[in-house]
Amino acid sequence: MSPHQPTSRPAAGAPAVPWNRQRLRSNNEWLLLELLRTGGGSSRAQLARDTGLSKPTVSAALAALEQAGLVREAGRLAPERGRTAVLYEVDPTAGHVLGVDIGRARLRVAVADLAGTVVARRDVANRGRTANAVADAVVAAAHGTIAEAGLAAGDIVHAVIGTPGVWDEARRGVRYASSLPGWGRPGLFDRIGEGLGTAVSVANDANLAALGEYTLGSGRGSRMFAYLLVGTGLGLGVVKDGELLVGAHGALGEIGMVPLPGRPEEPVATIEQLTSADAVVRTARDFGLDGEGAARQVTAKQVFERARAGEAAAVRAVEREAEQLAYTVAVLSAVLDPDLVVLGGGIGSSADLLLEPLERALHRIAPMRPTLAPSLLGEEAVLLGAVSTALETARPEVFERRTAGLR
Repeated sequence: MSPHQPTSRPAAGAPAVPWNRQRLRSNNEWLLLELLRTGGGSSRAQLARDTGLSKPTVSAALAALEQAGLVREAGRLAPERGRTAVLYEVDPTAGHVLGVDIGRARLRVAVADLAGTVVARRDVANRGRTANAVADAVVAAAHGTIAEAGLAAGDIVHAVIGTPGVWDEARRGVRYASSLPGWGRPGLFDRIGEGLGTAVSVANDANLAALGEYTLGSGRGSRMFAYLLVGTGLGLGVVKDGELLVGAHGALGEIGMVPLPGRPEEPVATIEQLTSADAVVRTARDFGLDGEGAARQVTAKQVFERARAGEAAAVRAVEREAEQLAYTVAVLSAVLDPDLVVLGGGIGSSADLLLEPLERALHRIAPMRPTLAPSLLGEEAVLLGAVSTALETARPEVFERRTAGLR
């Protein structure tokens, strides 16, 4: 499921105004702004060479961008010959975005400037017992993070929220979010948006993680890769040539709902039920792993830690998890044929233990075997994907707001 996109704009995010001299100036300013953002600080002369625009046109556009607070001087360049040149750079403080990752166990929030630099973040336990309580906890954590960044709520241009499930625009709610009871009730995200006081987009967490991994992590350079988010649930994000694949109804990637074959007398189990954190714990207990502490509880994290320490029951549970994941990879490989599968999420963060037995199991059952790799972003993947997605909306929005008064 992809985030809701704003009204479409001309190519490359240029402002949507009628084609005339005003739009030409606007497009020139946007062109220079994007060139400075992607290429770093530059002089008027270099920008003119890079764009083919005349030096007077570049000077006028830079003056307008500086007046709008979108660019600033970044120093001076003193060449061996000729006059000293002023260097310009994008002013990243012209706007800020909010990224949110909602999980069953944790709530993660980050505020970033227009350069994508995270200026404040929070990671708190999700103690909400009802859907409304979780929504209110998200708002509280977001406001705390915004204040920590030295900003006010009105300084946030756009927010993107990552959540389990598939967004349903018609009913204003998510579907298939089984790991968060009551989370599918319509109106919850409107409640969050009203609490934040800013424009909000909602996206599937695995899709955001895939985008984050493509931009900043293991997926860079891949023609088509799949990101498996393995934790309290199981999600899948697929990126092809830099574009997220979402399917006809936004539900591409809900691989956890696929039933597994079993005996006729057995209840049907899904891939998610046999690969999630709860499944790892159940398997470890079945193999005889005892709990720790007064409550004698076992967590998935503890199972992997004890497997690293060599406890036989934990090692067997990890190997069983790898076998179940191998079936998952075999299915998605046959359907999607990715060149890379990245393992992420809470369980995926133990790729050091999982990848070798997963590879062995995959060789036994699948003719098509993509490259397997651990996530480089770890449990930050969803949050960083949310920030990156929010910036795609915020950058042209900030440009339009700040330059509107100059026309």
